[in-house]
Amino acid sequence: MPSPSVTPWYKQFWPWFLIGILMSSILFSITYAILSIKSFDGMVVQEDYYEHGKAINMVLAKQEQARALNLSAELRLDPLTSDIVVDLTGDARPDALYLDLIFPTENDRDQSFVLEHVRDGRYITQGPDNLRYRWYLQIQPTLEDADWRLTGEATFPNENSVTLLPGGRKASE
Repeated sequence: MPSPSVTPWYKQFWPWFLIGILMSSILFSITYAILSIKSFDGMVVQEDYYEHGKAINMVLAKQEQARALNLSAELRLDPLTSDIVVDLTGDARPDALYLDLIFPTENDRDQSFVLEHVRDGRYITQGPDNLRYRWYLQIQPTLEDADWRLTGEATFPNENSVTLLPGGRKASE
């Protein structure tokens, strides 16, 4: 009786299938490792956590001061002229306001603006063209060591006004 011929391993399906699975997992792992190294987001705080905690308490104190002054603001971005208009209500009328547009995931896209007082709590400045996506908004009376701060959130382009309030308070309150 003749013995059946045995084909070599490299001519069979299953060894190549298993090697293909291993090679594809190695290829995907290397690809994702390279992508994670090249696309550093920079948003992780890598400094002293005690100092970061003290800064959070200072932010809360600024928001409490804004609440004590009964401050709120309405922000509008004119779609034609890109003017940023802020109407501030409450017991404070500084000569200028500082507006920070903070992008949630990429800190190199953050923008700052100085709004000049025009009349009766209205502040205005020239904004960026084609502002898009979701942004966190902060308004304060000085650039450094501000007494109070108003915060909000907006998605642009937006035809409606955005309400900025002391942190932790909703617009319906």
